[in-house]
Amino acid sequence: MRLLSFTAPARSPFIQSEVALAMKTNITAVRLSRFLLAIAVCVVLAAFFVPSVHSGVSGIIASLRSSPASMDDDHHDDDHHDDDHHDDDHHDDDHHDDDHHDDDHHDDDHHDDNHHAEHDHHDHAHGDHDDHHFDDHHDEPEFSHIELSPQAMRSIGLTGDALQNVELTTFRRSISVPAVIAERPGHSRVTIATPLTGVIEKVHVLEGQAVEPGTLMFEVRLTHEDLVRTQTEFLRTLGELDVEQREINRLEVVTRSGAVARKLLLESEYEQAKLRAIRDAQRESLRLHGLSEKQVTQIEDSRRLLKELQIFAPAIDGHGAEKFDFADSRPASEGVESIPKIRTAALSESVHFGPLVLKTMRIQPGEAVQAGQTLCDLADYDLLYIEGHAFEQDVAAIRAIAGQGWPVEAVFENAGREREIIHDLPFAYLANEVDRDERTLKFYVRLPNEITADRSVDGKRYIEWRYVPGRRIELRVPIEQWENQIVLPADAVARDGVESFVYRQEGDEFEQIPVTVMFRDQMTVVIANDGSINPGDIVAGLGAHQLHLAIENQSGGGVDPHAGHSH
Repeated sequence: MRLLSFTAPARSPFIQSEVALAMKTNITAVRLSRFLLAIAVCVVLAAFFVPSVHSGVSGIIASLRSSPASMDDDHHDDDHHDDDHHDDDHHDDDHHDDDHHDDDHHDDDHHDDNHHAEHDHHDHAHGDHDDHHFDDHHDEPEFSHIELSPQAMRSIGLTGDALQNVELTTFRRSISVPAVIAERPGHSRVTIATPLTGVIEKVHVLEGQAVEPGTLMFEVRLTHEDLVRTQTEFLRTLGELDVEQREINRLEVVTRSGAVARKLLLESEYEQAKLRAIRDAQRESLRLHGLSEKQVTQIEDSRRLLKELQIFAPAIDGHGAEKFDFADSRPASEGVESIPKIRTAALSESVHFGPLVLKTMRIQPGEAVQAGQTLCDLADYDLLYIEGHAFEQDVAAIRAIAGQGWPVEAVFENAGREREIIHDLPFAYLANEVDRDERTLKFYVRLPNEITADRSVDGKRYIEWRYVPGRRIELRVPIEQWENQIVLPADAVARDGVESFVYRQEGDEFEQIPVTVMFRDQMTVVIANDGSINPGDIVAGLGAHQLHLAIENQSGGGVDPHAGHSH
């Protein structure tokens, strides 16, 4: 088999040169397209990042400029920046040979133009806003007063005594001491006891009831045999004395006529003297059984045995009367009973006009009681003590103050209400030893009391005292005195950093006045008398903090018209 061979025809030199030129042109076009693509990517990235940088720089420049001329310079820079972008667009138009690339680049140019237009609007709006903000602060007034409506004043509490009249007064710097309200030993509690043995027949009072002096409280039927026997012998002696007296009267008539010897008259008089001695001894025996002199006299006058007692509320009259004040008796139904009225006598050296409160009932009807047994306890809270507990380091100061006679203040904490302060309370006395356990010195201050509620239930009277024993309070004891000082309540002064302000009333307005604080504690503030406020001025005695906040809010100006504008 013969193999056939084929030889390609040789190319002419012209064709070979054309092919080489085409290959070089393609390589150049590819390189150019890659270069243009890189430029396009850079332009796109610049479109995202350059506006943010430019916006930040523009904001800094706008905040620093102080005249409209600087704002014009910024707009001139923006125009120059736009011209640069215009040159870039012109450069991009020169590359019109690659149609597909030109279309993409045209889209990028359109995006750049829109972005710069928005950027120019942003810079202009931001520049206007910064100028407006600067002008507001430049023209902002210094507010130092505020006008309050009557409703606002009532809401804060600026009514009546809350408006303080500035005056020069004596200020006493004080220390705080824990204290408790206490009874007055030997005076605040009254014990009612039966003087005789017997059985409780009736109880006329209830626990918690208020009783006036002279109120009937108990009826006791006497059962002591020795008392009954002593009364019987006393009545027999009284009867014999009556008989002997009548015999003496008869003998005196007969003796004067001479019908009877005088010896019989002398014998009768002698017998009468012996009966009187027996009567006096029996009277003392009844007194030893617990009866008063008036009770014994009542038995003697009525010639009736004492079978039942009526015990009444004590009359604290301060005259040192007897233990029992006997009154008229009630006739007995059987002719042998006498029900005298018994009143316990003065148990306090001070005159008492208020009611007593039955604190504790210790018996019940039908209960047998012995002589001297307690029937009930009455409380007299008309005057109490405040028992202070001074620490060891304050003992010397407390003793010095008590010697000078300076009064103290009591501070009461009330839930949900303002503190209650009682002024000018006098010292009563100081203890003579320090408590070993608490290491404190007890001292006592007199506390006058008052009734806060008085009502009647089923004919029984019930009262409530303002202060009751056991309540814990605080005593403010003065230790130093300053003359001619301006003293205001602590709530009358507002603090803002190192500054302090009071608010002086000027008609319907309150003016903010800077002051110098000389001393401050929880209750009071001492203001320097340097002319910032003067005696006779009227200032807000409370609510200074609210007034300060109101002025601060007022000085902040109105709402920014650009607030909420989206940048």
